[in-house]
Amino acid sequence: MDTMRTRLTLPVIALSFAIAACGGGEPQAEPEAGSGPATAPSAPVENVVRTADPAVRGYTDADFPRVQELAPGVYSYEQLATFGPDRVTTVSFFVVTTEGVLVADGQGSAAETQRLIASIAEVTEQPIRTVVIGSDHADHTGGNSAFPSGTTFLAHPFSVGRLRARGGAPATLEAVDGERTITMGGRQIRVMHLGRAHTGGDLVVYLPQERIMFLGEVFMNHQFPSMSEAYPSEWIETIERAQAMDVAVFVPGHGFVDMPPVLAEELETFQGAIRTVIEAVAGVHDEGAAVDEAIARANFGDAATWSRAESLREPAIRRVYADLNGELRAP
Repeated sequence: MDTMRTRLTLPVIALSFAIAACGGGEPQAEPEAGSGPATAPSAPVENVVRTADPAVRGYTDADFPRVQELAPGVYSYEQLATFGPDRVTTVSFFVVTTEGVLVADGQGSAAETQRLIASIAEVTEQPIRTVVIGSDHADHTGGNSAFPSGTTFLAHPFSVGRLRARGGAPATLEAVDGERTITMGGRQIRVMHLGRAHTGGDLVVYLPQERIMFLGEVFMNHQFPSMSEAYPSEWIETIERAQAMDVAVFVPGHGFVDMPPVLAEELETFQGAIRTVIEAVAGVHDEGAAVDEAIARANFGDAATWSRAESLREPAIRRVYADLNGELRAP
């Protein structure tokens, strides 16, 4: 316990101060209907390293896992993961209440998810009750077997089908189509599907009192958009729905959990990268060129320098072609 408290001290101070600067501060009462969204910073935050590459940020393996308290009882958890030549963080999220713990997104293996569970145990003695599957992809679900027996798993119907088709889906898997509000220890937690984005069944976790939203893989902080199973044009709309809500802290599913103003900027930048990919590919598509020509010609500007760009570029182009050809329309 003492070790974890020491590791948390600096991130807690930094993030709490930044939330106050964003208009958040101490946990507030749930906003009244019609209240406006959190105020975005009027100018870009300076002197921040904008990258998902831990080495460029000066981190080593010994710095992970990295746990930060975003508000009383609300934590992000960053663990290094390797994707080909790239290393980026995979982010989980957990909420501690007097009636147990809710986790959003596990890690990619049982061993890594067990490290997450051990880190939670250093913060609280409360048991894990609920796990929200924000993304059904293996880098967030591969270790779900490590969660305690009897844990309730929540996933969108699209993801439930995929998880069961792969085999090994938990018996306690429940579908959330649209939204479900959970009250744990007096804390309201909203599990929401804001639209198709990185997958057909992305779920986000929203804490209205704290004005914190875990976006999972709907938001990848300075990582090239992973589109192999995405719905590119709808992804932009899903992010817009999140931005229209009263949120002070947007927590990504990959990349670093930075100060709240930086995260708000980076979410906008990430959405812009998705637009850039779509527009660059559409320019070639509209000429009647085959997808292979788009792979050779498409220019993604600064996003081409982001983490994982080399490996994710071609799948993104192929998926945008499918989108432009009308192959991804909802049934």
